[in-house]
Amino acid sequence: MIEYKDKDYEVIVIGGGHAGIEAALAAARLGKETAMFVMNLDSVANMPCNPSIGGTSKGHLVREIDALGGQMGISADTCFIQSKMLNVSKGPAVHSLRAQIDRKKYNMYMKNVLENQEHLDVIQSEVIEIIADNKQITGVKTKTGAIFGTKTVVVATGTYLKGKVIIGEVSYESGPDGVFPANELSNSLINLGIELRRFKTGTPARINIKTLDLSKMEVQKGDSEVTPFSFSNEDNEELQKVEQIDCYLTYTNEDTHKEIMDNIDRSPLFNGSIESVGPRYCPSIEDKVMRFRDKERHQIFIEPMGKDTGEMYIQGMSSSLPEEIQKKLYKTVEGMEDCRFMRSAYAIEYDAIDSTNLTLGLKYKDYTGLYFAGQINGSSGYEEAAAQGLIAGINAARSLENLPEFTLDRSEAYIGVLIDDLVTKGTNEPYRMMTSRAEYRLMLRQDNADLRLTEKGYDIGLISEERFSKYLAKKESIKNELERIKTVKVKADDKTNDILRANGSQEITRGTNLNELLKRTELSYEILAPLDEERPELSKAVKEQVDIQIKYEGYIKLQQEQINRFKKLEEKKIPEDLEYNKISGLSLEARQKLTKQQPINVGQASRISGVSPADISVLLIAITQFLKSNKKG
Repeated sequence: MIEYKDKDYEVIVIGGGHAGIEAALAAARLGKETAMFVMNLDSVANMPCNPSIGGTSKGHLVREIDALGGQMGISADTCFIQSKMLNVSKGPAVHSLRAQIDRKKYNMYMKNVLENQEHLDVIQSEVIEIIADNKQITGVKTKTGAIFGTKTVVVATGTYLKGKVIIGEVSYESGPDGVFPANELSNSLINLGIELRRFKTGTPARINIKTLDLSKMEVQKGDSEVTPFSFSNEDNEELQKVEQIDCYLTYTNEDTHKEIMDNIDRSPLFNGSIESVGPRYCPSIEDKVMRFRDKERHQIFIEPMGKDTGEMYIQGMSSSLPEEIQKKLYKTVEGMEDCRFMRSAYAIEYDAIDSTNLTLGLKYKDYTGLYFAGQINGSSGYEEAAAQGLIAGINAARSLENLPEFTLDRSEAYIGVLIDDLVTKGTNEPYRMMTSRAEYRLMLRQDNADLRLTEKGYDIGLISEERFSKYLAKKESIKNELERIKTVKVKADDKTNDILRANGSQEITRGTNLNELLKRTELSYEILAPLDEERPELSKAVKEQVDIQIKYEGYIKLQQEQINRFKKLEEKKIPEDLEYNKISGLSLEARQKLTKQQPINVGQASRISGVSPADISVLLIAITQFLKSNKKG
């Protein structure tokens, strides 16, 4: 192969999935000359795993990406075919938006966004080598011999890196959806001293809708009032006019489970053919049946892949069983007796790195200019990938101006929880975001992501002046209304008590203010509108914030106190030249883990697996002594 010198870029992104897209757009929008290399241009923003964006906790991530100036939320709003807010029967902390997406439209829309982005070139070519000189990134080489110079690289290879598809006894090298895998880049990473591991994910079969009996299934409709992912679409009435497509619910049964049990020896997951680790919280159907043998049935959702296709995604039936067993298995499910496959289910193995070697800004610690984002860091899911891509892209761009890393901590965003978990705790299986992972989830609601993060996005340079002005106006409206509500007097008359009784609320015998009534769980800002004749015209989003902030005021105050205590440990920085091996009293495991991961503060150190509270006490004393000693010197 003849090598030749091609164009120089300031930032190069390897991969055109959800992580790569956010990284490339962020860097380009921050004014850096950026190139995004993809295996196949037709697979940009592909959704090989499932045709949806958002879901429990994942919806939080999408809204945070949007609040910081990322792209995923806007694109999802443009391409959705069904929208639903999950967990609405529970408190606002766990409300999560989920949308079914027109897969092909999303692909073409994102491709168009990328193509029209200033400072960004999108190139179909396989990167086979990352070039470095004395631990500084200097460029990349493609399979055709082109050398592209750069100071920063973001690796966002998804499941392509040495991808291997497995269907029963059949396995072959492939990326998702039959696209070529990236087989050579792994060796380059190994040559750079980067340790790789093997993870696995999977996907169910796709079925032609004309072979399903939907009348035997339960219809799953979208919300009558659409909630957008992007805060910029809060007043977009066009979203309410989108014709939504139904999903359907059915269940496995005794026959389904028997078919699996009878053929479990042919499952690569159980016969030793697959040694890599799969996602615990998104198991294959055979894994679910074997793990939960007492369950008589499992939910199966039938989801459309788009408006212009009859291809249906069978969520809940991911499998790596042989193809002929899959076809028997699916036919046991009610409504799927005559189903015909368009694509078979498969498992896919791929290379990933040890994420504990990254900083909280997703830079690889041993190299200048090398960043990683998405599934290569051990995460699963489009939303987790996009969140990491945004942070990596921001920091790749900032590094070129010698600006400090942009990071979010656990008290600021789900993105902060996600990255802190990956970097500080590490993962031995594909990591999935869940609301239970966020200890401050009452503060990190999906509804207030803009109030938490838009100013940060503006300071970085990803939020426009126009959007920031609208945000400030919204913030001011919330503040003014919260203050006004406290002054609104409510009489203990028939009108008031009729409304209270009608809503299952206790009557009042003396006057009060509207603020006190709003604290009652069964009442809301809208319900009490007849008692508030001077109420100004406000947007739905402002009303929602007023309602939540008043109703949960006490809980929010308690959580803020917890965050303040958390911040004290996060603000306690660890000197870079502190030698853990010289600290007597630290356990051997703590010394090894702290030396390897080099936490930047005591809070991060306390979350490293193997570092005990006793070790943290010793560390705090050591830091104090170290600082005193250096001050004297």
